[in-house]
Amino acid sequence: MKVQPYLFFEGRCEEAADFYREVLGAEIQFMMRYKDNPEPAKPGMLPAGSEDRIMHMNLRIGDTQIMASDGMCNGRPEMSGFRLSLELPNTVEAERVYAALGEGGQVRMPLAKTFFADAFAMLDDRYGTPWMLIVPAAAPQG
Repeated sequence: MKVQPYLFFEGRCEEAADFYREVLGAEIQFMMRYKDNPEPAKPGMLPAGSEDRIMHMNLRIGDTQIMASDGMCNGRPEMSGFRLSLELPNTVEAERVYAALGEGGQVRMPLAKTFFADAFAMLDDRYGTPWMLIVPAAAPQG
């Protein structure tokens, strides 16, 4: 059994994927546009002009597959009730990713050291994707 997140960007999927490639080194593993669907959408299912939007995409970030789509292309993503947790190797990388994901987004908890992590933050990026960034606390020596 495998659980994978499936994100709906409501018209900004390709733009988001390009952003995640730049910031997180994400790789597009598969992408299909609505116009490439062997069973085209029924009339009225998608707004006019959505043919070039993304029907389905597999995006790999590190060891994780994330599936994504433009959904119904209504322009209003509604991502709530979850966060993607991104473990980073050190605080320098956490600061870089935090700055990039936070640009144009909304910080929910600023990047800071906590009792459980060398660095931790929560934010929503410019596409509405909710993230938790964590650099696990270094193991005690001894």
